[in-house]
Amino acid sequence: MENTTDLIVLHTTKYGENSLILHALTREYGRRGFMVKGIGRKTSTSLFYPLNILEADIFESRKSALGTARKLVSKYPLAGIRNSVSKNAVTMFVSEVLYRVVKDGTSDRNLYDVCERNILLLDAISEDFANFHLWFLLEFISVLGFSPAAEDLEPFLGEDTGIAARMVSSSFSEAMLIPMTGEKRNAIAGKLLKYIEYHTESAVNVNSLKVLNELFHTFSQM
Repeated sequence: MENTTDLIVLHTTKYGENSLILHALTREYGRRGFMVKGIGRKTSTSLFYPLNILEADIFESRKSALGTARKLVSKYPLAGIRNSVSKNAVTMFVSEVLYRVVKDGTSDRNLYDVCERNILLLDAISEDFANFHLWFLLEFISVLGFSPAAEDLEPFLGEDTGIAARMVSSSFSEAMLIPMTGEKRNAIAGKLLKYIEYHTESAVNVNSLKVLNELFHTFSQM
């Protein structure tokens, strides 16, 4: 059975010499793994950068839980992201959060739509996006079905609850302009991840958060 679908790249795992398993988020299949063959010959590895949005032909097999993805093409160039070191760091963080929190088989069209919309927002914005990962985490919490209201966040965020509440009640452009130090963003992001851990009852060890914090800290000193 063949179906053409859009997918968002979360993670890849090398499989053999010229193949990989693509862990992706899709509208039709939710979070799913797909076998991709011919890497380096028919398919460029650049297609699989974190949060790339691809179109692919998906083949289902009764013999495997993995589908097979073929004829992969980039749906959007995302030049605004790929030409920015800091935006690439943001995509690493967001893709790792999605990869570690959203389980295989989870299906939610709204989650895909929210992720695609946010990826295109990040691609389009030219400056003042240092708060983007916090905005995304708060939207992600809402899509997961856990309230981002102040009274629910307060046991986890403490003195930082007011900043998160202000962000939730703001438009995207307003939220990007809320002033915070790099240390404050780091603290809030860590606390929001703890909130997600608590409600999903699973450990969310996001290694790329440290990279993101160090990068923004370096840029703030320049």
